[in-house]
Amino acid sequence: MAELKRPGGELASRPLHFFWVVDCSGSMYGEKIGAVNHAIQSTIPDMVDAANDNPNAQLLVRTLRFATGASWVTSNPVNIEDFTWEDLDAGGVTDLGKAFDMLAAQLTIPPMTDRALPPVIVLLSDGQPTDDFKKSLDKLLHLPWGKKAVRIAISIGQDADDDVLTAFTGNRELVLQANNPQALVKMIKWASTAASMVSAPASRIHDEASSPLAGNTEPSSTNAPLILDMNNIPDPSDVGANDVW
Repeated sequence: MAELKRPGGELASRPLHFFWVVDCSGSMYGEKIGAVNHAIQSTIPDMVDAANDNPNAQLLVRTLRFATGASWVTSNPVNIEDFTWEDLDAGGVTDLGKAFDMLAAQLTIPPMTDRALPPVIVLLSDGQPTDDFKKSLDKLLHLPWGKKAVRIAISIGQDADDDVLTAFTGNRELVLQANNPQALVKMIKWASTAASMVSAPASRIHDEASSPLAGNTEPSSTNAPLILDMNNIPDPSDVGANDVW
């Protein structure tokens, strides 16, 4: 892991885990999943640039798809510089609870480390869960890393259940609306690049670096939830196209 030169010593960059969680159910078939594939693929260079401007963090990316069941598209965390998007297809039901279960399994120590920054989870969905997702979401949000995570949802189309997405984010402002491909591109670009800039103040990193935490099974107590700058969230009404979803 790269070392950052600072007056008085060296500070290691800290892993920032970024998760794409994508609804691949049958209602996403066709234009919607095609727009998701195009939008995320096109925003990777912006994520690389954002990560380069965030030297305290090492941006690691993974993709989780859910439909009938859920599965990791990216088996292990990948540095954003090496990350490639694999186009997703769509079909099946909406097992959102299974996706939350698989996320929860990755937000414990191990496989997370106590040096990590709070993770970022971006959930994209166009419908309503078909499984009993509430217990799985409750489990996720009661994990230290789940509770501290930056959680963003992109609501695709007018049939998406925004109440479910708000239960995930904990903040209605972080449920971004996308009712056409142009809006979806804007929302994905904002979510990916703004979240790629999430970091901790240098003073906090220094304090934690000087306090060994070997054996801990929870994030450091000084690693408080990070604040995401929401001043520049795109307004979907600014997109010229008419609503098509």
